[in-house]
Order: sequence, then structure tokens, then C-alpha cells
Amino acid sequence: MNYRTDLAAEIKTDVNRKTGGVAASREKYGEIDVTTIEVQNEIGERLLGKPVGKYICFTLPPFLEPTDEMMAQKIISVRLRSLFPKKMGTVLVVGLGNREITPDALGPKTAEKVLATRHIREELGEVEGLESLRPVAVIAPGVLGKTGIESIELIKGAVQSVKPSLVIVVDAFAARESERLGNTVQIASSGICPGSGVGNSRKAVNETTLGVPVISLGVPTVVDASTIVRDVAGESALHAVKPFGKEMFVTPREIDLLIERGARLLSRVLNTVLQPAYTAEEIGALMS
Repeated sequence: MNYRTDLAAEIKTDVNRKTGGVAASREKYGEIDVTTIEVQNEIGERLLGKPVGKYICFTLPPFLEPTDEMMAQKIISVRLRSLFPKKMGTVLVVGLGNREITPDALGPKTAEKVLATRHIREELGEVEGLESLRPVAVIAPGVLGKTGIESIELIKGAVQSVKPSLVIVVDAFAARESERLGNTVQIASSGICPGSGVGNSRKAVNETTLGVPVISLGVPTVVDASTIVRDVAGESALHAVKPFGKEMFVTPREIDLLIERGARLLSRVLNTVLQPAYTAEEIGALMS
């Protein structure tokens, strides 16, 4: 049975005995585990079902427990920055998802915490001592059911207007393993296909569709109900979730707090890498 997931590290467990097309490495920094998977060619695409690109998965201490968030922020920031193009100009940050549905609100909630600076004119920046600010634009396009417009259409319009050198897309992911909820972050250089993890794929947001490099960034917030049944009772019990349960997804009881802390972590990472000349305190002051 195929289990839905947006995490390349989970798919890798199915192909780790195969060779060619996929390169993988693993590093550990204290309590933080970093798995890097590179899909190198068409062979790798067939094995993982993921586009060519680099996928970096961070397994962190649980968001719901007291932890050293600064360490996680630093490690993720370094890896995210390594995926940036050599020539960096304006950056467009896109928060995908529906803010009215808690497990899907990660993108919009992260976007609202990212410092937007494109509207600040150079003259004002020089007067206020902000001449080192990188131009950043931020949008949260909503979902088709609320706007009647595909997210990719709105993003394309923003790209045509802003002309960014890079698009960073933030979204909530689906996981295959329930223990990944609330402690995992994935970044990828291949962009994203919104909704693919929950069987509701929309048009891909990537360099091919937008004409500029696209990096995706997200946290898994739901897991397929079939996965829960498999973990608890084994493969033989999967018939119990059919037909009504096979399209169900499960999210933690503490999803509100998970989204809040996930959005806080991702927004701090983005502010750090997009505005390296400024401290967290200075960025916070600019947003207040």
C-alpha cells in the first residue's frame, strides 16, 4: 500500500537498498538529526517519486517541549542559505494554506511573521540606517475554495510584478510516520506541489512554472489514518479503515500550539537568512 507523505526522508526508507539516482547522507548535532537526500536524475525521480533536487529533513526535539530553539534555528538557517542562488536580489515569500483550518494554517501564519521590506524606499533605508535590508515581499494567496483562483495563478502574478530572484514557499506537509508530527522540518530546492501529501494535488510551484528558483519549507501537521492503523494493529487491520476512513487524516490534539511554534521557528529562520545584517531584536523592532 502506498502511504501519503511529503517527506523525502520517509520515502527513502522504501528505496534505501537501491542504487543510482539518489544520494543520501545523515548528520547529527546534539539532539538534532539532519538527513539530506539528493535526487540526481530521472532514475532518482522514478525511485522516490520526487523531482530532481535536494531535500533536507531536520528531526528536532518536540516543538511542544522546552528546547533550545536557537540551535535548531541556526542549523536550519545554514542549510537553507546553502540552497540560495549565487546572485540574490528581491525574495518573494509565499505562505500557502488555509488560515481557517488549523493544520493547514502554517503557511499563512509564518508569512505574517516574516519582515516585508520591498516597500521601503532606498532613501528611507539610508535615513533610518536600514540600507542593508534585502527587498522581501510576502503574500498568502489563500486556497482555491475561498478565492476561486488557483494559488499558482496568484503567485505568477506576484512574480511578474515583483520580479524576484528567488521564491520561498511555506506550507504544511503530510507525514507517513506519526512520530514526525511536531518535531520535523523539511526544506527542498525543487519547489512544491501543494496538497500532494493529502491527495489533493494542485499545479506545482517550481522553477518550471514560475521561471525563477523555488525553495519549499514546511512542517508535517497531519498523518494518513491508514498509517495510524498500520502502526497500532499492523497491515492486516487496514481493511478496518475502508471505505470511509481511507481518505481521513489525523492531526495532534495540540495542533494549535504546534502550528504556533512551527510558524515562529520558520519565520525566525526566514528573517535570519533574508536579513543577515540585522539581529533578531532589530527585526522584531522593525515589525512592531
